[in-house]
Amino acid sequence: MSVALVSPLASSSMRQEPLRVMVVDDSVVIRGLISRWIGSEPDMMVAGSLRTGLDAVNQLERINPDVAVLDIEMPELDGISALPQLLAKKRDLIIIMASTLTRRNAEISFKALSLGASDYIPKPESTREASAAEIFHHDLIQKIRSFGAKLRRGVPAAPSPALVPAPGRSREPSFRLQPSPVAQPQLVRRAFSIQAPRVLLIGSSTGGPQALMSLVGELGPVIDRFPVLITQHMPPTFTTILAEHLARSSRRPAREAIDGEIVKAGQIYLAPGGRHMRVYRHGADAVIALDDGAPVNFCKPAVDPLFTSAIEVWQGSIMSVILTGMGSDGTRGGKDIVAAGGSVIAQDEATSVVWGMPGAAANAGICAAILPLNQIAPKLVRLFSGDRS
Repeated sequence: MSVALVSPLASSSMRQEPLRVMVVDDSVVIRGLISRWIGSEPDMMVAGSLRTGLDAVNQLERINPDVAVLDIEMPELDGISALPQLLAKKRDLIIIMASTLTRRNAEISFKALSLGASDYIPKPESTREASAAEIFHHDLIQKIRSFGAKLRRGVPAAPSPALVPAPGRSREPSFRLQPSPVAQPQLVRRAFSIQAPRVLLIGSSTGGPQALMSLVGELGPVIDRFPVLITQHMPPTFTTILAEHLARSSRRPAREAIDGEIVKAGQIYLAPGGRHMRVYRHGADAVIALDDGAPVNFCKPAVDPLFTSAIEVWQGSIMSVILTGMGSDGTRGGKDIVAAGGSVIAQDEATSVVWGMPGAAANAGICAAILPLNQIAPKLVRLFSGDRS
């Protein structure tokens, strides 16, 4: 049974030409599966189904895709080698890397993001596992649709800062295409909480690894004095590597959270892939609880469980940030945080890869600030130092 994917984007895009998607994978089974899914959507079409990266590079002009789903491991020319060649031929091509959940492939996916890929998606080990195939189906179609909508609106390609800045180089995000200002309606802003924040919670999804690298590199004064807990929509293995990158970028301890450990200042805790991260109070301590329950908002880990559970521990002394990502995860938890007396900051549309999660929070009227990525860390440093403006 397939998940019905109903979206305003789909109905509006039916009045336009369908998104042209190129599927590149050496597995005939995977190519056929993805092609069937895409072909069943009214707002997208399979423009090409190819076996190798070399075929993709050679046939790019003929196929002229809007989006490419690019496998990593292929004969003749693999995905990471084909990626820069494809972007050299078509600068605005949206490329979604696809790979199985191995450490090597996870590392390559991170590298691909720094080279200009828009996103990645993990492939299930076996398409015979119904739940894994269904999640893959849902996530892939949503990613194609979200990126396609942004492309059709003429919004430039999203920020793609290097995951590990070179020594001596600025940590400001580097853009594949310089974003032009995005006109936004007047959004309601709330005053920041009068309570001093005692914890920083961050939620992110599509584009989140790049955004997190940039953000934590400037948060040293906050991390040193307060705990930082992060939920990034990401599968197992990928979160292990993301934690390593966060540690290098922040020059502070960062790792996947461990069930039952006490939350302390000076540490970045990352929700491990495939498990929700919550917190609870035990005596005077805040303690991590990892949950193997059902996905929330199609995600596991999800942001809402972390945000909502933190209220029991820190009440209104919570500063939360919602970064780039698809969907609306974080908005319900953000509403709970605001109702308890805490504050929410959202990343703005111009610097978001996809303005789904932060946009949902902004439009819900729960944000005290909606900021470009490079302004969020300085704002947090001021807020945690006592500035409530």
